Amino acid sequence: MTREKKVVSSQKKAASPQFDDTIAAIITPPGEGGVAAIRLAGRLCLSILKTHFKPAVIKSSKKIVPFMMRYGHFIRRGETKATDEIMAVYMPAGRSYTGCDQVELYCHGGPQVVKLILDELLASGARAAEPGEFTKLAFLSGRIDLSHAEAVAEIIAANTESSYEAAREHLVGHYSEYVEKLRDDLVGIVAEVEASIDFPEEEIESAERASLLFSIDEIRSSLVTLSDSYRGGRIIKEGFRIAIAGRPNAGKSSLFNLLLRQQRAIVATTAGTTRDYLSEWIDLEGYAVNIVDTAGLRGKGGAIEKAGQESAQRIISKSDLILWMIDLAEANWSKQLTSDLKMLGSTPIMVTGNKIDMCDNHHLQVKSYDGEIICVSCKTGKGIKDLKRTLVALVSENLPDLTSGVVVTSARHKSKLTSATRHILTARKKIADSVELELAAFDLRQAVADLDEITGRIYTEEILGRIFSKFCVGK
Repeated sequence: MTREKKVVSSQKKAASPQFDDTIAAIITPPGEGGVAAIRLAGRLCLSILKTHFKPAVIKSSKKIVPFMMRYGHFIRRGETKATDEIMAVYMPAGRSYTGCDQVELYCHGGPQVVKLILDELLASGARAAEPGEFTKLAFLSGRIDLSHAEAVAEIIAANTESSYEAAREHLVGHYSEYVEKLRDDLVGIVAEVEASIDFPEEEIESAERASLLFSIDEIRSSLVTLSDSYRGGRIIKEGFRIAIAGRPNAGKSSLFNLLLRQQRAIVATTAGTTRDYLSEWIDLEGYAVNIVDTAGLRGKGGAIEKAGQESAQRIISKSDLILWMIDLAEANWSKQLTSDLKMLGSTPIMVTGNKIDMCDNHHLQVKSYDGEIICVSCKTGKGIKDLKRTLVALVSENLPDLTSGVVVTSARHKSKLTSATRHILTARKKIADSVELELAAFDLRQAVADLDEITGRIYTEEILGRIFSKFCVGK
């Protein structure tokens, strides 16, 4: 373990004992609204509240009661006039979102009044919160673990039902509990191996070794299954990527516009109209789908068009599905298709035949091709509903079961799970051969450390910076 890593037991962390700052930020979206909220966290927040908050009912108790929402006015220093009517609530350390003393103010949602109040709070000793700093405090205080903190960002960014469901399961802790169980089982195996090292007279017998290897295999299998869920988890979090590709003038931009239900791409009969890709998101029956309209692929064209074709190839290689469009009105489309599909690599392909309105015998033509072709007319809209149904089914097939709550949606977690599996396999071989048990124990401890980096038992400032920099200010 490197020096820069901090080992922290989430059960023993105190409520941010070393946090001396007081931070403030607007926690509602920018713009006009009925209500805006401002959050303060840190040692000065209660004194700042007492300085600026004047309860509307003067005869009521002046004592600030935790968790009691009170109505009053915000008064800037040196002024007698109220800046705004507000509601204010105080939450003590250990019982707030951040784990620190915390205050939340609710004022009218006009940009100017919110700015005046925030500026006054900053002038009174608070500083502007950094992106994700409130949630970072919640982690450092031990209120949540690191995977839980990452789930906060995921649930804010969720834009479809499936991405919300996955983020919610992470937020309520099912995922963390599962990783912690695997970690505890692995620690138990480490203890057994180290016992045989400390007491060499108690050498591991064949039956004990077989039982130990069986336990290791069970953990490894669980880690592999969890790691493999990232393929679907990435789709849930980042969306299913579809590249609409094909030869020039096949109708790619027309289909792109139909799926978006708006005229986003320029459509013309001239080949090579699309010089660069167009990318848009759609909600397809609850699934986030990123559709990319790429430049037509052909061997000719000017420098700009060729650059667009190179860009199309890169997009195709990174897509989850290639929606390859063909022009059924072309007499030699079947021969072209056979040639084209050879250059598309291993990415799944859905062949879509366009312009059925221009060829009466398209059914006979399609039967002459060995593979499946979904026939549409971008001009009349015929077949588009069938195409969408097929896309929904295909996306659904690539998604994991969300009911278990143990789906990996983070590339960082995927990397750590892969590393843990690699260390376990190395340790297993050494235990099976009854050699280098000290090194086997070291490998197993490395696997434990990998899992600890997922939940935040072990972390570095670099890891925290990378995670929380992705948050919005105010969360």
